[in-house]
Amino acid sequence: MALTRDQLIELARANAKASLNPSVAYSFGGEKLSAEALNKTFIKELNELGSTPQDFRENKNLIYTLMEVGLTEILPQRVMQAYGQFADVRTFAQGTKPVYKVRISEASKKRAKQFVTRVGLAGRYEVFKLDGYSFEVPTAAYGGASRIEWEELLDGRMTMNDYYSLVLEGMDEAVYKEIAKALEALINAVPALQKTVRNGFNEAQMDQLLSIADSYGGKSTIYCTFEFASTMLPAKDNNYAAWSDAMKDEIWSNGYFATYKGHRVIILPQSFEDNIGKNAESANKVIDPQFAYIIPTGAEKPVKVAFEGSAQVKSFDNRDWSTEIQTYQKLGVATYLVNPGICVYQNQALKKTIGPING
Repeated sequence: MALTRDQLIELARANAKASLNPSVAYSFGGEKLSAEALNKTFIKELNELGSTPQDFRENKNLIYTLMEVGLTEILPQRVMQAYGQFADVRTFAQGTKPVYKVRISEASKKRAKQFVTRVGLAGRYEVFKLDGYSFEVPTAAYGGASRIEWEELLDGRMTMNDYYSLVLEGMDEAVYKEIAKALEALINAVPALQKTVRNGFNEAQMDQLLSIADSYGGKSTIYCTFEFASTMLPAKDNNYAAWSDAMKDEIWSNGYFATYKGHRVIILPQSFEDNIGKNAESANKVIDPQFAYIIPTGAEKPVKVAFEGSAQVKSFDNRDWSTEIQTYQKLGVATYLVNPGICVYQNQALKKTIGPING
């Protein structure tokens, strides 16, 4: 028996969830199915909807609706998986202003002025108004296109999850670049007394920044790249042989201390910008490894990612019978500072550009 429209949408949603965590069984139609079984079922239904050019023309709108359902399900969860430790990711209805309510600690209320900074997808930094204890994250459409042969789907040489991966790879990179810009936008907003610039890691200077941030409520959290975290070691005059076995094991296993003097260390995932040309001899890191952001407890997650509405899919037929599928999603990325206790450590010994290992 053919599935109804509602059942197909349920299947598309379940298949999208399964692509995020293939090791878990998912519920569909009262049964528990593996990710592989869901994908095969989904492809089978797509084959029936578009088994011939005539069927495809008749069912095209439903097919694209299923794509939209899947992408709308995946995109926020994918971002949450990658950046959820330091980013507050939420989905808002189409036409709804993404407004975040901010909790402000008592310590923050008694100290310096509150302000918010944001970065748009175009990379322009602006100040936007803090309305009471909430603020809006403006969104913009971000999209891309992928050329796909319908026969590839019918023959099983390409799956919908492959298409999702193509779209998600580009979207994931775009979101992360905006997160990087948003974090860097905080630097100019931080008071001079709460910044440290050194050519290397200085334990005493880091401890001073931590004491400032801690005064705004409990133990602060340190957000930095693995590259920065690996430099956060006891002072050089401390003998390595004097370290405990647990410290040695942690450095050997992780490359850094997950807790620095009682403060959690959250690693910001690193990525690299694509270079033009196959003979490129350098690459730029998306996240500048020089900076560590020390966020006071109670300041919430420093980055806000807002998805507005659902993903939109539209196609254009090419003369060679292939189809160009265009997709866009409205989203906004912002970073804010309502707790003025945030501090920044800059280690100038770390470089944003990477070159040949033997260069």
